[in-house]
Amino acid sequence: MERFQTILLVGCGNMAGAMLEGWLKGGIPASRFTVVDPRRESVPAGVTLLRELPADGAFDAVMLGIKPQGLDDAAPAIAPLVGRQTVLFSILAGVEFDSLAARFPDAGAILRIMPNLAVAIGKSPVALDSRGLDEIGRAEVTALMAPLGAPEWLDHEGQFDAVTALTGCGPAFVYRFIDALAAGGVALGIEARQAQRLAVAMVEGAAQLAAASPFSPGELADKVASPGGSTRAGMNVLDADDALARLIADTMQASNDRNAEMAAEARRG
Repeated sequence: MERFQTILLVGCGNMAGAMLEGWLKGGIPASRFTVVDPRRESVPAGVTLLRELPADGAFDAVMLGIKPQGLDDAAPAIAPLVGRQTVLFSILAGVEFDSLAARFPDAGAILRIMPNLAVAIGKSPVALDSRGLDEIGRAEVTALMAPLGAPEWLDHEGQFDAVTALTGCGPAFVYRFIDALAAGGVALGIEARQAQRLAVAMVEGAAQLAAASPFSPGELADKVASPGGSTRAGMNVLDADDALARLIADTMQASNDRNAEMAAEARRG
């Protein structure tokens, strides 16, 4: 019998809602899920929706889908639902194991999860680390996360800030790049909506090719850019003084630093 038969989602905003959607699309029965969210107007058929936390209940997993800044206010009411039989799931960026354990001392185990919104279509990397789970428990978690995309266990918790910057924040950076590509097309005379469609389709195809290719993305870029051609002319702009590489490095460093700041805030909380 699979371990996670009853899962309580405390908060079901954009990310937790996307995970729920991905789980249901992946064939996990809706009856396993209970959502507590006073702002949520509806949930998929078969999922239980509550406006307030249940007075009691034995859940196999309780997932924190609230904002990290709201943890201190919410934790005292949630903690009684997180007992020795319960694995606490946290998708809270920057909130470390020690901070979670201090607020949920009776948790049987704690799992940190870093997904992105592509979980809704089963295409997200899902970074994982745990405290208190044995190998069997980790295998059960991997099976639960598989419908969401590609589960990836980290070597240690210290990697979470960097992975969050890469895979959690990264989609927003890609969307900005797509928007910039479309705007560049408009500047060259392409109609705006058509430029956006073309940019999205191009990025989708390029990503799928990169995923399937034996070559690295850098090698693929060089294969597209023939010497003296139009692609190489554009690449020369991106490569000049490592302009693109430095921009992305600075972007990710800012996100990584903010994750570290949130971790410090949670420790103080």
